[in-house]
Order: sequence, then C-alpha cells, then structure tokens
Amino acid sequence: MSFFRCPLCSAPLTRGERAYTCPAGHSFDRSAAGYVHLLPANRKHSQNPGDDKAMVAARSAFLDKGYYAPLREALCALALRDTADLPAPALLDSGCGEGYYTQGLFQALAQAGRTPELAGVDISKFALRRAAKRVKEGEFAVASVYHLPVADSRADLLTNVFSPLCPEEFARVMRPGGHFYYVVPSAKHLWEMKEVLYARPYENAVRREDYPGFRWLEAVPLRFSVRLDSSQDIMALFGMTPYAWKTPKDGVERLSALEALDTQIGFDIHVYGRL
Repeated sequence: MSFFRCPLCSAPLTRGERAYTCPAGHSFDRSAAGYVHLLPANRKHSQNPGDDKAMVAARSAFLDKGYYAPLREALCALALRDTADLPAPALLDSGCGEGYYTQGLFQALAQAGRTPELAGVDISKFALRRAAKRVKEGEFAVASVYHLPVADSRADLLTNVFSPLCPEEFARVMRPGGHFYYVVPSAKHLWEMKEVLYARPYENAVRREDYPGFRWLEAVPLRFSVRLDSSQDIMALFGMTPYAWKTPKDGVERLSALEALDTQIGFDIHVYGRL
C-alpha cells in the first residue's frame, strides 16, 4: 500500500510499477522520474504550478554545496531523537522541493538501523523529478499542502522547511504523539544580503505561533555565517528567498554585481507535538 490516498475519493492507493490505483477504479500514472501527480485539475491554478525548472536547478546546486548543511544536520538529529522508539517511522515532508532535507532525514534514520517510510509532496513537478531521484526508496507526489492526499493519523513526523503552512491538514494527517518541525528564518537571517538590497534593511518578524491540535515544545536556534564565493551562488540564494519577488531593480543590480558575499544565516526550528 502507498503512503498516499486517492485525492478524488480518499480511498487507499496501491502503488504499482506504472500507476497508483484505488478500489474505486481511479488511476494515477507514475512519471518516468518516479513521482505521481495527485493534484486534481480543479485545484491547479496554472499549467505548471510551483517553482520552474531553472529555479529548482539553481536551488539544488546551491544546497548541494553544503551552505545549509547545518540545518539538515539539526533536522536529522531531532528526527533521530523524536522517533527513537519507532523502528519504522512514517515521515512526511510537506513542500519537499528537490528533496535535499528529505534525503538527509531518510539517510540518517536508515543509518541508525531504522526502516523509515517516507513521502514528500510539492506543487512543482520539476522539484519532484529531483526528489524522486535523490530518495528512490520514498514516494513523491505533486499535491497541495492544503489538501494533502494522505490518510488521517498517517505520519509520525512531519517537516515543513520554508514552505506553505496548513496547520489543520498537518494535524489531520499526524498521529497523536507525533512531531511537527517548522523551520522559519531568524530576525537577522541574510542580514548582509539585505544591506546590499535595501537602503533600510529590516529584521524578519519573529514570533511563536500556537496551532490547534499541537503543543509547542521548543525552538531550536541555528546561527552561523557563510561565504558565497561566486555571483552564481549569491543569486541562487537570492532566488530562494521572498526578496526575489519584491526587491527594486537597483537593489538586484547591486547584488548581482558582487563576486563574493559573507552573510549571517539564522534559522529557528519550531518543534510541535501532536496532541
């Protein structure tokens, strides 16, 4: 049986070599890359929603250079701690992108002697092509986080790294006692980049949120610095941020002219327990 359920009738899906099927006769083809499309046409807002091929390629190349490795390592350490009593934890990566963090979590658990069951969802088929290749043992689906094609109480651990948040759906698909990791930027994340982009840089808003169905447990802070040694890496990082959509042209031009940049990196991993 699949980690996923039918997005049309909510029945369990069976994963075949070429398609996912449900008892009601609904069928969803598996792509050559290995992911499945579970986003109904009436929930698509464009022909190819989510990040495009170029954006995904740039982000994947940036992450593979290890700039955000401390974040992946911290997530892995938390996952090992919080699933210590589960020999086969069920993991769901919501907004998994190209699978950089998904891959790290799977490898950490497998190397610790566990048998993780892993699934990832994202709105971008270009991202999922890479994710499915990174973690061949996992399942990946084009799907909306606002209508997850996942059964109630299915996941032991749910991760959300810089992706859209839907607490109601997350609570629905998680079992009581499971854990939810929500990664957000700290106040001065990318401060030196923002000093280049804006005449008056501003700190990110930082606050703790409470969500129905969850109990906030802790916030794990990560603070470090990176040196970006090429304009390509600088602009790849810029393209991964919300600033790419709202920065004036002159700020972008100043940033793109740089050949190197040292900047602060700051994340907070908020850990929630499912009630």
